[in-house]
Amino acid sequence: MKISELNELGFTCLQNQFEDADLVGGYTSDLLSDVMANLKEGQVLITIQAHKNTIAVASLSGAAAVIFCHGRSAAADVIEAAANEGIALFTTPNNQFDVTVKVSDALR
Repeated sequence: MKISELNELGFTCLQNQFEDADLVGGYTSDLLSDVMANLKEGQVLITIQAHKNTIAVASLSGAAAVIFCHGRSAAADVIEAAANEGIALFTTPNNQFDVTVKVSDALR
């Protein structure tokens, strides 16, 4: 599954300046230290933490994309940081459980 295919799952793209690589999996967490310890390069981060620190952690961990759940959007500085790091950003009104299941099913 390519990063751009997250659009087809109903997620809204907030930042589209990224290399359209294959997603290798996903990781769901709101605790950024947990993300740093466990997210694998090329995965999508599923979270409600829609701030610049999330982008920094996503970049450090090698995330290919971030999905903000519960309708959270991103401020301009968050979008800019993601663009600078080449990390795709998406948002959805859905909760983390539903998003995780949807992404997992699509990756199979």
